[in-house]
Amino acid sequence: MEDVLIGATGLTKSFAGRERFLGRADAPVHAFDSIDLDILPGETIGLVGESGCGKTTLGKSLINLIAPTEGDVFYRIPRDVLTEARRLRASGDGARLTEIERRHSLVHRGPRAMRRLRKELQIVLQDPFSALNPRMLVRDILREPMRTHGIPPEEWMDRSVALLRRVGLHEDHLWRYPHEFSGGQRQRICIARAIALDPRFLVLDEPTSALDVSVQAQILNLLRRLRREQNTTFLFISHDLRVVRFMADRIAVMYLGKIVEIGSKHHLTSSPSRHPYTEALLDAVPEPDPFSRETANLLPGELPSARHPPSGCRFRTRCPLAQAVCAEKEPPLVEREPGHLVACHFR
Repeated sequence: MEDVLIGATGLTKSFAGRERFLGRADAPVHAFDSIDLDILPGETIGLVGESGCGKTTLGKSLINLIAPTEGDVFYRIPRDVLTEARRLRASGDGARLTEIERRHSLVHRGPRAMRRLRKELQIVLQDPFSALNPRMLVRDILREPMRTHGIPPEEWMDRSVALLRRVGLHEDHLWRYPHEFSGGQRQRICIARAIALDPRFLVLDEPTSALDVSVQAQILNLLRRLRREQNTTFLFISHDLRVVRFMADRIAVMYLGKIVEIGSKHHLTSSPSRHPYTEALLDAVPEPDPFSRETANLLPGELPSARHPPSGCRFRTRCPLAQAVCAEKEPPLVEREPGHLVACHFR
């Protein structure tokens, strides 16, 4: 049975509200709640949703850059053991669960153990203009992870040159500073730094959102080639469903801190049981052919506050299918077809 590379279980993150000199503190911000997500070795899973729905915070929590408020993230865990861990968490059986956490949990690892694992879990941040130290040469930017993780100094130069060539840059670029590059070139440097230690799992946090369309295509093709060469597992975060469909094997749709649907590209574009929010995202994708355009079904209202999310189904305040039960009971993620999970009372 194949291991699950990343297994999020009941993962929740809230940020405390701002303290006030007079009066009560602000309510906490709920970044995401009760996330269960399995990511398999070698796959690319897309995470799509509106800005502010918790995608970036979830991506950072999956590699333990941000500690969750509740829940756990298991790393390289057999599927049957992950199923057992989820059952034990629900039943409150502590002894066996503690043993599983000791062997597979990222959240329960100490700083030293997590530092050793960090080379296997990397991230490419959204903004290539602020992700690079402006006072460091590209040579030093690429050497930094090698130095941190004990790569022999005599290998640094050869590895750095090879990294630049893999991302389509020249070795002369080692002697330049970040401000001397375009946005697309800076993102290539960020990718080179992230793959310097051959990670197993790479979080890509909207890696093309700050780039021109022509440059976006170059970066996406580069990422697909690197995935083929290294068999790296990607979590590709974006608000652009077209980009996610191009990159991902499976797609998770997120709304206001909840995953409302998980499935293949076929499920999300063709299944009659897809979530109403997914349908709205698809309707919002621009259609370049004027003869095939249809009137978009725009969602009413605004995204509710993450401080005070709606009761029951969080999408109910904007959903065309909403009924009384949606305010009373939160719909669980249910498998409607093999590999296709939807959280909706009426789908």
